Amino acid sequence: MRSPQPETPPAHDVQAVGERVEALIGDLGALADPNARAKAEELVRALVDLYGAGLERVMRAVVESDAAEVLRRLAADEVVSGLLVLHDLHPLGTAERVRAALDTVRPYLDLHEGGVELVGVDDDGVVRLRLSGGCHGCASSRVTVNDTIERAVRRAAPEVTRVEVDGVAEEPELLQIGRRPPGPCPVPQEAAT
Repeated sequence: MRSPQPETPPAHDVQAVGERVEALIGDLGALADPNARAKAEELVRALVDLYGAGLERVMRAVVESDAAEVLRRLAADEVVSGLLVLHDLHPLGTAERVRAALDTVRPYLDLHEGGVELVGVDDDGVVRLRLSGGCHGCASSRVTVNDTIERAVRRAAPEVTRVEVDGVAEEPELLQIGRRPPGPCPVPQEAAT
């Protein structure tokens, strides 16, 4: 009996498809027949190179025709943007895309009288952020970072290797369940003075 095959992610989920491709490449590397492994890897490289060359020509035509609105729409499309990043053709750099992603989460953070700023992106793809206002040190900051900020950053910049955030509260030793009143996160005592 054959083992069940992993489900293929939807083609529009660029990150999931990328992870699946990486897993398949790993599986190909484990093939016993070195000739079959080499041919499979060559096939993947040939397809990626072909798509990259095609995208490069599309981007060149858009830029040469001075079609700024088309370029903006292509760069804003999640699937196309991911492919442009993969082939190093995206018109915006990593830091610019991270700033745009942070702009999308600011309304949520404003509800809690907090904010986030980009400190920098290093050559290894590590994004450094800083929480401010009511979010800095808030007990909910870890959830906010994991569920909102980091997801937005990774969607806009899939090449990011890690997101480090200053101002995230340490994880409590015990889980405390309680109802928090609506409004801003409580300001830590040291921040209040």
